[in-house]
Amino acid sequence: MKPLAAAFGLAATIALPGCATPPGPVEVTRFVAPERAAELGQGRIFVTTMPGTQGDSLALAPYKAAIASELAAIGYVESDRAAASQIAEVAIESYVLGTGGRRSPVSVGVGGSTGSYGSGVGLGIGINLGGGERDRLGTEVAVRISDVATGESLWEGRADFAPPENSPLARGTANAQTIASALFRDFPGNNGETIEVKVPE
Repeated sequence: MKPLAAAFGLAATIALPGCATPPGPVEVTRFVAPERAAELGQGRIFVTTMPGTQGDSLALAPYKAAIASELAAIGYVESDRAAASQIAEVAIESYVLGTGGRRSPVSVGVGGSTGSYGSGVGLGIGINLGGGERDRLGTEVAVRISDVATGESLWEGRADFAPPENSPLARGTANAQTIASALFRDFPGNNGETIEVKVPE
């Protein structure tokens, strides 16, 4: 699938009130099909794993649940695949960010090509079992909303969050909810825009 835009737009910052040393920001990039934008945020939608992913479905579960909750909040009705007019496909990647900004991929869990953003790079989640200093735990979530009837991509979003390893937002449900909230903030957003959503501890 071709990406909806070839390049990122001007970065913006959306700050949420909170403490002086927030664990964020969450970096969010979104692409919107302008001619189909009116169809977003309504109707029945099915949330599923993005094609090409493999491995630990339990790792994806809190992210799919958080995304489904955000979709409901913006006007969608979650349904099974047979009744849905749109489908939201979800993929995640986890990594460790050590001293000096070195990003190390993980080796256990979900992986596969997303077909988004023109890269075709596989996404995965898991735990890096090797050595080395780890200051932050990063998670990148990609979501693609498509029309069921035509298969056309209506909206694509990616959110990247790397809080400190000891942050309560670094793992599990809290991590998933933080990322999903940022990803769907002011949905659908502007085509090709990258924003940073600051998150309080």
